[in-house]
Amino acid sequence: MRFDLVDLRLFVHVHDAGTITGGAEASHMTLASASERIRGMEDTLGVPLLSREPRGVRPTAAGRTLLQHARLVLQQVERMRGELGDYGAGLRGQVRVLCNTSALSVHLPGLLAGFLSAHPGLSVDLEERPSNDIADALRGDTCDLGLLSDVADLSGLESFVFAADPLVLAVPTGHALAARRSVALAELPGHDFVGLAQGSALHELVLRQARRLGLRLAYRVRLRGLESVCGLVGQGIGVAIVPQAVARRCARTAGVRAVPLSDGWARRTLMLAVRDPPALAPPARQFLQHLRTHAPAASSGRA
Repeated sequence: MRFDLVDLRLFVHVHDAGTITGGAEASHMTLASASERIRGMEDTLGVPLLSREPRGVRPTAAGRTLLQHARLVLQQVERMRGELGDYGAGLRGQVRVLCNTSALSVHLPGLLAGFLSAHPGLSVDLEERPSNDIADALRGDTCDLGLLSDVADLSGLESFVFAADPLVLAVPTGHALAARRSVALAELPGHDFVGLAQGSALHELVLRQARRLGLRLAYRVRLRGLESVCGLVGQGIGVAIVPQAVARRCARTAGVRAVPLSDGWARRTLMLAVRDPPALAPPARQFLQHLRTHAPAASSGRA
């Protein structure tokens, strides 16, 4: 049995993309080449590794076993590259991070700039996901680090408090709700909403909580960025549920006021989570230490 690193990396990319086409693109090879390599692995083992379906592929039992070992081998290669970095010029490392909307929009940009400036040989692959999906990905060992809400199931993970991350209702300064000390989601049907684009982690969270209460929120427009959302709120287009830090940052420029949400799910803490810190490749361990050292919770004295 002879699989090279290109084979293993391709198989991981195919699994993550859900299609051989997507895996080929992520591996920077043609579809024909990727398909031939997959067939070669299956011929070598004598068993199918992927189940071909109308909308993509999924691993067979043998494929799931190969996937687990492939990830371990690739992690070991990353660790080797990190440990030999002082001797091997040109070797690089990558850290894969999954985060929720608030982490991506509010907390990570500045921290990323500092880390990447200090480590020119490293790169960070950053992707936005709902918090529950991030926890599952960490347990499945498909990412290195996760920044997610503490409302997610963190069992089986080692986690650290990163920052307070409550959600608030952003309203125009002259809005009828602007003087309220707090407001519940159940009170908001009947108000026009401005929201994030469908598929964003925050949008999915709000949608899920509204459905749980049997509510239907009326969105007038959905946008890509939280600052754009607050900008339209300030112009009276509607109200929006956003992280408190974003509402405060936009208070003067956009003319919005943050009204605390009384719902328990909105009183969130952002957690930094990892499956097994000692098993991380050196680049991921460096980024973990950077985030823990510069986390807002660290500067405020929270453990």
